[in-house]
Amino acid sequence: MTNIQWSDGAPIYRQLKERVIAMMLDGELKPGDALPSVRQVAAEYQLNPITVSRAYQELADEALVEKRRGLGMYVTEEAAKKLLVNERERFLRDEWPLVLERIQRLGLALEELMPAQAPTGDTR
Repeated sequence: MTNIQWSDGAPIYRQLKERVIAMMLDGELKPGDALPSVRQVAAEYQLNPITVSRAYQELADEALVEKRRGLGMYVTEEAAKKLLVNERERFLRDEWPLVLERIQRLGLALEELMPAQAPTGDTR
């Protein structure tokens, strides 16, 4: 894992969980990849191992990782797809309305927000 800055706004276990999720979405952790061990993460970031275990357990509860007895935690095959669906729904439900409101408040036009010409074959 990379350098993490902890904030006071959310519990550390949740911030750690969100960091792992971001790594999955960014492709840094792929299906079948092992997560760093609880002890390794706890030592590297000076966290209580229970905090790391709680973050990992929530990931397991959501079927994003699976525990392999004696081997550790591994990213599941369906994790990326499941996360993408969940994150898109969360964005559209929680974040997009605020962004849209801000766009309208600032009087921005679609032409100002979108590039002039998307490259051919771009499906975004």
